[in-house]
Amino acid sequence: MEPINKFNGIVCPLNRTNVDTDQIIPKQFLKRIERKGFGQFLFYHWRFDDDGNVREDFILNDPQYKDASILVAGENFGCGSSREHAPWALMDYGFKIIIAPSFADIFYNNCLKNGLLPIKLTSEEVSLLLEKASEPGYRLFVDLKNQHVTDRKGFLATFMMDPYWKEMLLNGWDEIAVTLNLEDEIRAYEERREKTVQAK
Repeated sequence: MEPINKFNGIVCPLNRTNVDTDQIIPKQFLKRIERKGFGQFLFYHWRFDDDGNVREDFILNDPQYKDASILVAGENFGCGSSREHAPWALMDYGFKIIIAPSFADIFYNNCLKNGLLPIKLTSEEVSLLLEKASEPGYRLFVDLKNQHVTDRKGFLATFMMDPYWKEMLLNGWDEIAVTLNLEDEIRAYEERREKTVQAK
């Protein structure tokens, strides 16, 4: 995973609540076994009609949000089934950070495990960001180490982050990488154990 410390990007406002994982990545697109390639199907039924034509009234189809990498959404983002493909699709599309007042627990943890930063702000702060993001090119600056979000135009909000996941994201570690960091200790333990077994 790529480390996250300080990040800035264009904001896309998704002013919807209770966005579930089947809306994020519909079930018919879950056939891939690798993590890549899901971005093209992100919010598929909102982005395209039944004939595959682009829905011009959906926010992600607005050209001004083509390069957005921060998504701001309403409460209970990522509810529904526990599919890990949801953060994969968001990341593959180009999002690095998701901001909402609340997230479904499993989705939130899946984001952290895959290097997508979910940030909880208050409903009032999110409402303000949704309004500000209607401006073309509106950009946010996220500082994970100091746990704050700013637009450098007067908006400033702080957020909470579990220290364990904060360290993981700052270093770009997943749970396998943490295990590999202990490779020397694991090897030493195995050697000691092997000697103990041989001595019996």
